[in-house]
Amino acid sequence: MATPAKNSKSKPVVSRSDDFSPDSIEAQTARFLASGGKVQQIPLGVSGQVATSGPRHITLGKRHLQTQ
Repeated sequence: MATPAKNSKSKPVVSRSDDFSPDSIEAQTARFLASGGKVQQIPLGVSGQVATSGPRHITLGKRHLQTQ
């Protein structure tokens, strides 16, 4: 027996486009600097990603051991 479809409405999408307007970004930056924040210049080619391990290769199936 089929179950009836739920009568649900999707939630409205909240737009935060005001947070990214040029005037808002300038105001946010000014508040940040006024509160004692500092802007750090990162040189080109520097990544914030830290490699904690090497590449991970997986082997599918059984691994065959060579015996001599």
